Amino acid sequence: MLNNLINAMEQAIQEVRQWPEKTAQVFHHNDADGLTSGAILTRALEREGFKVRRFCLEKPYPAVLKKVFEQEGRLLIFADFAGRIAPMLSDLNKGRNLTLILDHHVAEASTDPKVHNLDPDLFGLKGDRDISASTTCYLFALTLNSINRDLAHIAAVGAVGDGFFVDGQLVSQNRDVAMEAVQQGLMEIQKHETGERYLLTGPNGQIPCIELGDYLDILGGVGYYQQGPDMGVKVCLEGVTPESDRMVEELKAVRTKIFNEEIKRLQTGALIKTAHIQWFHVEKRLFPMGVKMIGAFCDAIKDTDLIDPRKYLAGFQIIPDEIPGFDAITFNEVKISMRVSPFMEGEIRAGRALGLNILLPEATNRLGGFSDACHSLTAATTVAIGKEEKLIDEMEKILKGESYV
Repeated sequence: MLNNLINAMEQAIQEVRQWPEKTAQVFHHNDADGLTSGAILTRALEREGFKVRRFCLEKPYPAVLKKVFEQEGRLLIFADFAGRIAPMLSDLNKGRNLTLILDHHVAEASTDPKVHNLDPDLFGLKGDRDISASTTCYLFALTLNSINRDLAHIAAVGAVGDGFFVDGQLVSQNRDVAMEAVQQGLMEIQKHETGERYLLTGPNGQIPCIELGDYLDILGGVGYYQQGPDMGVKVCLEGVTPESDRMVEELKAVRTKIFNEEIKRLQTGALIKTAHIQWFHVEKRLFPMGVKMIGAFCDAIKDTDLIDPRKYLAGFQIIPDEIPGFDAITFNEVKISMRVSPFMEGEIRAGRALGLNILLPEATNRLGGFSDACHSLTAATTVAIGKEEKLIDEMEKILKGESYV
């Protein structure tokens, strides 16, 4: 499994070295895993003499991808998304750009030899268990040059931030990067009654990785339209600063205010329940926060008394017609994010309930929507504005057909 992935990375790297374009365009997600992925790729590619242009995306929206693939002769790298849409990227690319995908979500094979899908899912590794996008990017960086071994601690932060543990601890490749960071004296692992605690060691003392992951999530998600992702990548590479602390505190205040207002709405009847799903719509009320925050809000409420633990949880948010770094783009779409309670997590892992990575993309595809990065326990897709209830109905049809009660 891992050897085959490394072999595929070596083949892609050989093409990268031979490619005449020496500017790499890196497109990465805006959560902790995506920001650490962007940081790792930036440092590794700059060490090889490449100029790096980073673009932080909340999702690889088709409207954005069409603009990206109007180019020719470019080196394009996608991190923490796009594994599932490699066929779409292949159709857009048509052999014109050298394109690499370093994702860890459920993936499909590329149909263009110039699109290298290096998603570990295609090589037998599980993105919601074994390997994060940051760890995937670290393996790529290490394959590119062994000097990049010093980036292991950044990968470990991304892995912890993505939150996929087994019995309270990292496993497989994610654990390997944490152990590498420990050997370098940059991380400490502490055992406790429910698993392990990961502490990043820096010049100003230790920082729990879970807290640093939340810190990055705030910069990338709450601060998406306020240059938060750039600050997040800087924190990954250079550490926390008074400037980043001030930004995070200001963003936290914004998030708290908006979230509290939405919780009040749910308490007064805004939560709609069907046979298997409970859902709500925030319209545009989360702006100026990014649309990643609809998933963060679902995370914030999924374990509360507001939520029926036996139903899937879904939230909708209208996508703003702007992407930092791009000209104006018209979407006319909503994002749906889905989460599950601890009870439903157990049901999905035991095979007694359908995973979100199957349920949501299938329903979305029936309505002509867009699906990319979905895990079994967390998922998000987009559909046209006005199709929200139809999407819930399609998921109910799927669930009833599967006889989940």
